Amino acid sequence: MRVSRRGLFGTGAGAAVSVGAAAFVSADARQVTATTDHAYDFFGVHQSGIVTPAQDRLHFAAFDVTTKDVDELRLLLAEWTDAAARMMRGESAGEIGATSGDYDAPPDDTGEAIGLDASGLTITFGFGPSLFDDRFGLGDKRPDALVRLPHFPADNLDPARSDGDLCVQACAQDPQVAVHAIRNLARIAMGRAAIRWSQLGFGRTSSTSVSQDTPRNLFGFKDGTMNVKAEETDALDEHVWVGDGWLAGGSYLIARRINMTIETWDRQSLREQELVIGRSKAEGAPLSGGEEFTEPDFALTGREGLPLVDPTSHVAMAHPDNNGGVRMLRRGYNFVDGTNALGRLDAGLFFLAYVADPATHYIPMQTAMARTDRLSEYLQHTGSALFACPPGVRRPGGSIGDALFA
Repeated sequence: MRVSRRGLFGTGAGAAVSVGAAAFVSADARQVTATTDHAYDFFGVHQSGIVTPAQDRLHFAAFDVTTKDVDELRLLLAEWTDAAARMMRGESAGEIGATSGDYDAPPDDTGEAIGLDASGLTITFGFGPSLFDDRFGLGDKRPDALVRLPHFPADNLDPARSDGDLCVQACAQDPQVAVHAIRNLARIAMGRAAIRWSQLGFGRTSSTSVSQDTPRNLFGFKDGTMNVKAEETDALDEHVWVGDGWLAGGSYLIARRINMTIETWDRQSLREQELVIGRSKAEGAPLSGGEEFTEPDFALTGREGLPLVDPTSHVAMAHPDNNGGVRMLRRGYNFVDGTNALGRLDAGLFFLAYVADPATHYIPMQTAMARTDRLSEYLQHTGSALFACPPGVRRPGGSIGDALFA
């Protein structure tokens, strides 16, 4: 007997399809359509969870592959694909569900999402550079750009929060739906892959669609105003999607855990905070004038002939004009992981960005920002990883590993 998550509560599969008819968008349209409804299609040209309008909640996990059998790896990716497609539809992770099947066998769903809808869940998979070592014969498939990120100035990385063979990014409007997705993928992986590290996030820190307002980070400032948006198809082709090889239609995902010294920041004057960021705190407008989306004028000077937007401010350091024109698609999240031994918030930004080439679109920028950005005084990078996210699975029956193993 097949029981859907909704079916358990009486709406039935037919109702699920009916709801989905309003919520689902086509594989191609999904990439550019902002929806406030509850379900995205897993299948498409690109993976969901990249240009999909950023949801409010995140559960991110990096895995170490524990099997050395390439067939087991391929089977795991196929089983993950099937489970991800089901959970994004609002169904249980397996065909049986959490409360049916053999009474003396473990259920094929953990059950904590019973009664919850799909909640805009997207699941995005990535492959780390270590997957291409000599275990699986994939060495000649490793893209040149897929290497371990360098150690940037002032990094204080925790190896237990860095790298990994595989990654899964689960985003949803309901935190329990996102956690349910990672939990079930980890359960399916048992004996073949194990979680290396994970991160919960809340409160998106970027907008990925023109339909979304610009959010604020934990410093209270608007973040991601100039982010690449889903509607900018030419910019996505130039800055986000990989153009050739087995990764064509995919992207590179940079994950960085950035602790913010909240208590130190909170003791700074509003003037100092705005100088560091380069924008007003109230409207998010550049200090050279205008409104939030007004382009900063880095040449405009004020008293004593000094630039109104400090050239070492965060806005100046991150702006495409000062980085060879490169842009990235960010979809990071705030995090608060309790307090540290000093009683201060263990909090910050879990930075996630998708780029066409990390060697040109991230590494030079981060190197310069780590050295010069005034905001760096209030930040400490504690985790770091790079993954290659393959293109989407175009139709049911395919696997997220198809492009890699073709």
